[in-house]
Amino acid sequence: MMSEGHDHLTALLGRLKLTALRDQLDTLIDEAGRRDLTIREALTLFCEREVARRDQRRIEMAFGLARFPFVRDLTGFDFAAQPSLDKGQIREIATGRFIANGEAVLLLGPPGAGKTHLAVALGREAIVAGYSVLFTPATTLVAQLAKAHAEGRLEERLTHYAKPKLLIVDELGYLPFEPDAAHLFFQLVSRRYERGAMLVTSNRAVGEWGTVLGDAVVATAILDRLLHHSHVVTIRGDSYRLREKRRSGLLQRATSAPQPTPV
Repeated sequence: MMSEGHDHLTALLGRLKLTALRDQLDTLIDEAGRRDLTIREALTLFCEREVARRDQRRIEMAFGLARFPFVRDLTGFDFAAQPSLDKGQIREIATGRFIANGEAVLLLGPPGAGKTHLAVALGREAIVAGYSVLFTPATTLVAQLAKAHAEGRLEERLTHYAKPKLLIVDELGYLPFEPDAAHLFFQLVSRRYERGAMLVTSNRAVGEWGTVLGDAVVATAILDRLLHHSHVVTIRGDSYRLREKRRSGLLQRATSAPQPTPV
């Protein structure tokens, strides 16, 4: 009878899609007994475990959909190596309030300074907070928009990139835009303006974006929207990659300027 009742209960839990309770039923009942919980307290415990399992599944699925290039978090970022960074500003951005407000974050700095690390870490924080995120290199984004435009599917692609609550565009300026690509990027920025948050990393100062985008007028229009409600983070520190090479002896830091040859 005990087994029959247990099987019936697990079947009911399965039908209700309470899979965490179903899979951990014996363990949870034993735990409630050991802790001498009341029925209300036991039900609370069971619900907490079910919610925790669902949250974990949601987060894992969202991490996959975000298409991050690697796993990074804020605890692994070496703030001491980048003293120009305001740690308090990064913590404020990590709360996700900028996403709720549809604002933009610009991470600017030289190659290898940790911009992509921060972008991924902030994207992961956003997912844990319940926001949908999509990460894309700028070159991939522009190529996808250009391809869709040529095939008459631009509206469909713009909708795809407009859907996530946070769109992360990485390495803007690493390669110059192709002709007319700036106009396509402008359409996406306009679509998301004050509706969906963006996080853009770039190795170029905003004053150089006209050259990067190949169209100074469009660049100004894009920056007008991105900077209207924005958080600009500028990293002035050294490259992590070069620092590691110096530590290993592969590169030597110049300690003094070259002296002129005597004449």
